[in-house]
Amino acid sequence: MQFKSARSYAPLSIVAALLAMALKFGAYFLTKSVGLFSDAAESPVNLITALFALWALTLAAKPPDTSYAFGQSKAEYFASGLEGALILVAGIAIAFEASQRLFHPQPLEQIGLGLGLSVVATVINGGVGLILQRAGRRLRSITLRADAQHLFTDVFVSLGVLLGVLLVKFTGFLVLDPAIALIVATYIFWTGVRLLHETGAGLLDMALPEAEQQIIADILADYEKNGILFHALRTRVAGSRQFVSFHILVPGDWTVQSGHQLCEEIELRIIKALPGTNVVTHLEPLSDPISWADRDLDRIT
Repeated sequence: MQFKSARSYAPLSIVAALLAMALKFGAYFLTKSVGLFSDAAESPVNLITALFALWALTLAAKPPDTSYAFGQSKAEYFASGLEGALILVAGIAIAFEASQRLFHPQPLEQIGLGLGLSVVATVINGGVGLILQRAGRRLRSITLRADAQHLFTDVFVSLGVLLGVLLVKFTGFLVLDPAIALIVATYIFWTGVRLLHETGAGLLDMALPEAEQQIIADILADYEKNGILFHALRTRVAGSRQFVSFHILVPGDWTVQSGHQLCEEIELRIIKALPGTNVVTHLEPLSDPISWADRDLDRIT
């Protein structure tokens, strides 16, 4: 399954969230396991964020206009930020419930059927997570990557909970159920913090990854061998869009046509190497002192 837009994957995420939520809460009500509750409690987060992601991806897909000249791709960060915040809330709720059960253990019921439902939900989450992860990388969508990361977290959490319930069944130690739930809550909380950190970095116009910065540097190095210089090189990421800007310094006796052709050539090389990147160049004469007034911007930031 491969779509051309990130928005097309949102309905898949919504359907998966609905199915997983029904199965996981069914497993919890059957078994009364706080471990399975900890697994199920995160399912509404998946549904809420999937619905919000649909809105964010729809907004981010809109082309630039007079009101938003750079587009609205940063709308994706609202979705990933909400997901991170709700994951934190889920982690706290799970920890509270598990701590109560830790001091008042309760026997588990209908373990076989409950675990069967949980396994089906885990398989659904794992499959959809893999699809969203690949699409997120291909389309450079933080929203899809955040959804995939959350679903993979669900998978690992579910496996841990399943192990805990099985241990309770075969050992009879009821305290293992809430103990593993507390471990799960800690992992969920950490995942939420990590998502919020990535969201904050995007909202603050974080630079392109080092590997992509190096691609740009290698392209510019080819021209520096011929005496062309560059400075005020800056990059930033805004959702699925990337922006690069820099100044090109050439001999002052060049014609406007020659300078323009060079700018176009360099811009096209960068766009070809990094598809979807918006590249802006500014041509300056090497011999003019004013051209060097902004040399302190001579770094990728």
